[in-house]
Amino acid sequence: MATVIPPPSKRQRTAIAERAREQQDVKEIPDNLGSVRVQFFDQATGKSTGGAISIPVADATVKNLELLVNSLLGNHASERIPYRFSYQREAPLNDATSNILDITSDIYQSLLLPGLKTTEDSINLQYTPQAIFRVRAVSRCSSSIPGHGEAILATQFSPASASRMASGCGDNTARIWDCDTGTPLHTLKGHTSWVLVVSWSPDNSTIATGSMDNTVRLWNPQTGEPLGQALKGHTKWVRSLAWEPYHLQSPGRPRLASASKDCTVRIWDVVSKRIETVLSGHKGSVSCVRWGGTGKIYTSSQDKTVKIWNAATGALISTLTAHAHWVNHLALSTDFVLRTAYHDHTGHIPSSDQEKVAKANSRFTTSATIAGDIVEK
Repeated sequence: MATVIPPPSKRQRTAIAERAREQQDVKEIPDNLGSVRVQFFDQATGKSTGGAISIPVADATVKNLELLVNSLLGNHASERIPYRFSYQREAPLNDATSNILDITSDIYQSLLLPGLKTTEDSINLQYTPQAIFRVRAVSRCSSSIPGHGEAILATQFSPASASRMASGCGDNTARIWDCDTGTPLHTLKGHTSWVLVVSWSPDNSTIATGSMDNTVRLWNPQTGEPLGQALKGHTKWVRSLAWEPYHLQSPGRPRLASASKDCTVRIWDVVSKRIETVLSGHKGSVSCVRWGGTGKIYTSSQDKTVKIWNAATGALISTLTAHAHWVNHLALSTDFVLRTAYHDHTGHIPSSDQEKVAKANSRFTTSATIAGDIVEK
């Protein structure tokens, strides 16, 4: 049986079309024009880069000019930057924008052929960097960390540092990973069914996990040890968790909200391990819960609604009913600052609890303020 050659991929077809287009656009440069003297100037500062250089007209293409400028600037081969080259007309025109002429392909087509310059002239070219940052395609795996025995169902990074990550798995365990070294630090064992959700507390002191065994468990992320017994109350599996924002917590009394397939959301006192409030009103599985920074709890459900609750009293504030199918997820505009509390890019952690609360509140207020009002979307 003859082997059938597979059709080209989309990337191959794009490359072929681009190559054909370039071949059509290529215009030959005469070989008998000799050389031309070129002086490069940084368009941002106006300063010259090196002296005038004699370049063969046949080789004075944009690509070769880029290589030349990178060499003059001392850029390493792996750090080469693409540049745009332009020529400023000597005789100003009425329109200031038309005084600048871009070198699109080569000096011959842009300057010599139109008669703006000759090979006897010295040409001053201005260059501008086109890309400072190199963006790598998100099509490759930079690292792989083995350890779990089944499918990984949930992950979340520590609010304090991206070097720590927690994951929940279908092997009934959660794990804490060192992302810098690619090694597992702790295995959190205790659940008797799939771990569907993991959530770090904003102060980085506790990890909460929710499972298909209908329980919520709390763990010490430093040691991997459980913090007391499981939080029991839900009659079906736990699908989502949300910590009370740090700047709203009572000192030493953090709270946690858990959403379940039993159509309820339960608010737990993490210290006493007791249920404070049960938010009941959804007619389908509660798929997601978010605790906002203004004292409201947002829940979504398979009953096609989103509900907003008063976190202090548990009273229902409003119901949003515009969806025509399940609402599977929620996201707030302030999610990041609420999850990271007083942790920021500086790595500085306030020394006192009052300073931590003040910094967390300041970060939330700055993030949520629009036109002078605190708005959470």
